[in-house]
Amino acid sequence: MDDVFTVFTASKYCNVSSKTIINWIDAGHIKAYRTPGGHRRINRKDLESFMTRQGIPIPETVTDENRKRILVVDDDPIIVESIVQSLEEDEHDYEVISAADGFEAGLQVNHFKPHILILDIMMPDIKGYDVCRKIKSSPETKNTKIIVLSAYLDEEKFARMKEYGADACFSKPLPLPQLKEEVARMLGLKE
Repeated sequence: MDDVFTVFTASKYCNVSSKTIINWIDAGHIKAYRTPGGHRRINRKDLESFMTRQGIPIPETVTDENRKRILVVDDDPIIVESIVQSLEEDEHDYEVISAADGFEAGLQVNHFKPHILILDIMMPDIKGYDVCRKIKSSPETKNTKIIVLSAYLDEEKFARMKEYGADACFSKPLPLPQLKEEVARMLGLKE
């Protein structure tokens, strides 16, 4: 079991809403830190000591192995927020996290092991083709599905991204309903 919780995993662990966890962090009840991308993270010992103080039962095991993990990589916080929110509200109960740059994305791919990577290829420090090739050529991540986003993709670039391993490509502005359909289809949750 991981020793670091996202707000979402902490909310499941405590059996409360994500908003409640955020309120507890903001009020100083739970010690947390932020990733370079601005996401809150909580160390297991800090969460469990808070739970013990509050009389919240600590679960024996957390059963979310079956939950599908999605990593959204984009340096535009508005786009990230809209994608994350849209997917978190989906009936399939995905676990969604984001990264704001290539470095954080690399760490998250290795640590979080997403089933799907939604990647903006027009970020300053990301070479979209390289990212796709790296992920698809590594034995640990070769089954990760990759959805590429870009404001500047034409058919030729789409074809090239697919050669490098992208499973789907979307142009910005982003059609969220189609993106959600594609995610569910790739995960085998829809025909």
